[in-house]
Amino acid sequence: MPAMSRCRVCQHALLEFFDFERQPLSSAFVAPDGTDDEFFFRLAVGMCESCALVQLIESVPPELAHHEGYPYHSAGSSVMTKHFEETARRFIETELTGPDPFVVEIGANDGVLLHTCGEAGIRHLAVEPSGAGTVRVHRAFFDAASAAAILATDGPADVVYSANTICSVPDLRPVFEGLDVLLASDGVFVFEDPYLGEILERTAFDQIYDEHVFFFTVRAVQALAERFGFVLADVERLPVHGGQIRYTVARAGRRTPTPAVAELLAEERELGLTDMATLEAFGRKIQGIRTELVALLHRLRAEGHTIAAYGATAKSSTIANYCGIGPDLVPYVCDTTPAKHGRLTPGSHIPVRPAAVFADPYPDYALLFAWNHAEEIMAKERAFREAGGRWILYVPHVHVV
Repeated sequence: MPAMSRCRVCQHALLEFFDFERQPLSSAFVAPDGTDDEFFFRLAVGMCESCALVQLIESVPPELAHHEGYPYHSAGSSVMTKHFEETARRFIETELTGPDPFVVEIGANDGVLLHTCGEAGIRHLAVEPSGAGTVRVHRAFFDAASAAAILATDGPADVVYSANTICSVPDLRPVFEGLDVLLASDGVFVFEDPYLGEILERTAFDQIYDEHVFFFTVRAVQALAERFGFVLADVERLPVHGGQIRYTVARAGRRTPTPAVAELLAEERELGLTDMATLEAFGRKIQGIRTELVALLHRLRAEGHTIAAYGATAKSSTIANYCGIGPDLVPYVCDTTPAKHGRLTPGSHIPVRPAAVFADPYPDYALLFAWNHAEEIMAKERAFREAGGRWILYVPHVHVV
């Protein structure tokens, strides 16, 4: 597969700063007899020398990553369900106050936010190629054509929202062309995605995988919005998924940017967030975590301890494959998603078992792949700690709790 040596947005050169080497599709859990047909690519990241947008050097076709059987559902997490319900109520109180408001969600997954809006009598629509639960769905990728079709039947959108989706769209031009068609004159485009600043601060390198093409900063999103005739009107830090930012984008001249935008831009400059020296130092930390984690797992196994993993997440594909963690070190991973049970993790081929197996019997140690849900999981699995079990975490560094 040819490398993307140019920025996907402004076409300037990309400066590569880390290579995770050969990686599979992070959500392509395979049947035990299907390991010969896996798709692999080079997972490497670089920064645009002009607009400072950090992105994958190579990307995979989106239809390979997002499909009918896409295994993540936000309703499976009580934390994320609450997050989307609260976001919906906030929109209802602020942006969706007109006589007949209309909200559109790009990549709605199973539709928690839109369902909440619907219960409040708000017209809503999901633009979602892989289905969205029980909400009304326009089955397509969001672009000018799908936006025009929606406009013809539903009128302009007061809010276009997206969570954990925009960062996965390799070509953002069609998205902004669609916004220009569909967004009401005073409407807003609100999206939230992993924040590069949090990834670097936590050394949360497993946030880098095939489905995350872009790693946004306020500087890069501001430049992105302006390139397509919009303005970055607001930013807000979010604690979910290991640290995200919610960006609010409006048509140029319709909203005055809040002080939060300037504040975060100044913070990014002070931290040198998009300096190559900062990014290269991040790479050295990644290498250190790999060395420490693999050594710890080998030592525990040599001492006769039992080890399992918890959470067969998409991001666990990066750490398992980059660190060479397979069933020899971690014999199985427990997960609550039925569609993953009986299958193997991508590339690393660790068997996925139901969460109930975790207690039958408890392992001595559990490698927490789903570290971004640590509080929720540890509360749910309190009996594991009470039985003497220990959690292994690797964000922001390798440690045992």
